[in-house]
Amino acid sequence: MSNAHAARQMLRSHRYGALCTLSKKFNGHPFGSIVPYLVDHDGSLLILISSLAEHTRNIQFDPRVSLVTHSQDSPDIQSQGRITLVGEAQPAANKVQIGKRYLRYFPESQNLFAMDDFSFYRIVPHTLRFIGGFGKIHWVSADSYLMPSYPLAEQEDDVVTHMNADHRDTLSRCWKPFHQDAALKVVMLGIDCDGFDLCADSKILRIDFAEEVLDAQQARSALVSMAQGIQ
Repeated sequence: MSNAHAARQMLRSHRYGALCTLSKKFNGHPFGSIVPYLVDHDGSLLILISSLAEHTRNIQFDPRVSLVTHSQDSPDIQSQGRITLVGEAQPAANKVQIGKRYLRYFPESQNLFAMDDFSFYRIVPHTLRFIGGFGKIHWVSADSYLMPSYPLAEQEDDVVTHMNADHRDTLSRCWKPFHQDAALKVVMLGIDCDGFDLCADSKILRIDFAEEVLDAQQARSALVSMAQGIQ
């Protein structure tokens, strides 16, 4: 697996990060805040923020930002994987279309999404600092990290609808090895080239594909193979 692939998988496995903007109020001094984010199909990040928020005012003053997120599997934070994305934040068009996917992951943001002063910004990376663990430290270029357009991005809604309607047993089998407690209802939130996300009883589980999956047929094959391999 390439460092770029591993970096995307790490970013996709997390839902929140520390966003650093350049302060308009304090003459460019770094300003940190916590934001939920969703990784889009190409690897860019989508954030839903208010025009009244300090970080939004900073972005409008200077679009240069960074966002860091990290694994929390151990109290020894220095040994944990983490990634810093350095890029620019710009307003994202198609709020309704983006919101359809975003709200599957963050249904608690429905009220914020409905407010006129909240809109989506897209953070496009220039480069990434990827630390996969102790001694695994790499710079990852945006050219190697970002995914070109692929069919599954357009097919995702249909795949998610189909899996949730007709293949709940497959989703439950994928869920079981990670959460031994029986979930009453497992649903797929989304699927992309690197893996897919399941939700049950308010818990979210990210499952990575071993190899990139680029269309619905490849996704079906990967899901079937994964389910069949679970005892």
